[in-house]
Amino acid sequence: MTDCDLLIIGGGINGTAIAREAALNGLGVILVDKGDLAGATSSASTKLIHGGLRYLEFFEFKLVREALIERERLVRMAPHIIYPMQFVLPHDHALRPWWMVRAGLFLYDHLGGRMSLPRSRGLKRGSPLLAPLARSLPGFSYSDAWVDDARLVVLNAVDAARHGAEILTRTELLSARRQNGLWRAYLAGGREITARAIVNAAGPWVAEAGGRLGVNARAGARLIRGSHIIVPGLFDGDHAYILQQPDRRIVFAIPYENGTTLVGTTDVAVEDPRDAQISAAETDYLLAAVNRYFPRQLSRGDIIATYAGIRSLYDDGASEARQVTRDYVLELDDSGPPLLSVFGGKITTARHLGEVAVERLAAPLGLTVRPMTLDRPLPGGEIGDFAAFLARVRRQWPFLGEARSLRMARAYGGLLDEMLAGVETEAGLGEDFGAGLTAREVDWLVTREWALTPEDILWRRTKIGLTGAVDPERLAAHLAGMTSGRTG
Repeated sequence: MTDCDLLIIGGGINGTAIAREAALNGLGVILVDKGDLAGATSSASTKLIHGGLRYLEFFEFKLVREALIERERLVRMAPHIIYPMQFVLPHDHALRPWWMVRAGLFLYDHLGGRMSLPRSRGLKRGSPLLAPLARSLPGFSYSDAWVDDARLVVLNAVDAARHGAEILTRTELLSARRQNGLWRAYLAGGREITARAIVNAAGPWVAEAGGRLGVNARAGARLIRGSHIIVPGLFDGDHAYILQQPDRRIVFAIPYENGTTLVGTTDVAVEDPRDAQISAAETDYLLAAVNRYFPRQLSRGDIIATYAGIRSLYDDGASEARQVTRDYVLELDDSGPPLLSVFGGKITTARHLGEVAVERLAAPLGLTVRPMTLDRPLPGGEIGDFAAFLARVRRQWPFLGEARSLRMARAYGGLLDEMLAGVETEAGLGEDFGAGLTAREVDWLVTREWALTPEDILWRRTKIGLTGAVDPERLAAHLAGMTSGRTG
């Protein structure tokens, strides 16, 4: 008798996507993470669902095609947390010739087949989209999509749990060994688990987790830090900018929470997965990137917040960090009970990675599986047109107000009907901790989304922490009260 078919190590986007696909196929799944869901890399991205326009420069045509197809699928699956965004690319001929950029955009428009997002077009000097720039430049516009990365992870876990997966956060894998045709794993807290197979989706900790399993993978990981800064709004509008830099890298400037602008990312090789702090050099690089293009000149004192994440990329031997492939590699060790190790990948292709991972495990486990998430909406994503849904939310709960109704409709989509069932007045939302965060929402995040700490709630389940309007101590007291109520 085993505890599960599949023990998954890692609660980031890859681990939760695999858990969702496996659970929907009827496999018994236990997912463990030593921290919070999306507690590391998967909440520190540039928040994009994109094909990867810049990957064409490195001839990653297969990756870009797959990502574009997935982009189209994801926009339909989760219209509350994923939505189209227009990107403006000012053109500096000294960095790349016009024909090269135009050819790349043509490929970008067509590699993924028929797409619902608008295709690229040229922009003349003086175009309103180029007006916020300091210099008069021609350019291009094209389409990609925005995502709330941490919520994408959580919603994958929610759907997996709905179909029987056990999600164990703050639960570290101490060790595991093959024994009598099974994996026997030992978790912090004294729990032992037997599993027919293990998936190592520990991201930057994939090598460390492999050591705890007593297996050295053939493939290697290359750790690359990507850092971002959040600054006061640099422009009006809901479009974003993609800024070419003298070193041939690109930097995004994207409209973010509360009228701010998100600027990133960097590519810095690191050795330690815990080295997820922006450096002074990266800070200066990102400031110089926006100061090169926008008239408002920023300094370090203008920075509202920063964040950094360590991307675990498949080590393909590329000499420069920006050239390392963003494609994924799945390494299967079936010399005993199967072990599948995940190297690389990106948020956009995680759903497909989950599908392929379950397919790879099917034969050694003697299972028959089929793709289950191809067209399945994520929880809350069954709303159809977002604008119509938002209008209904505002009619049904007018006391939420304009800003809060938009934030909550974006975060929860159709799940709002369940969260706010029976709430007819603002008083029904319970204690307000500031910035519109109430006890009703907090209790939902704890009981339905594995949130345990103020940081989980303020920076991952929501981004309300950016407002500075919530007292973390008062929120922590409420969370402590919930915990004592469960254990008392």
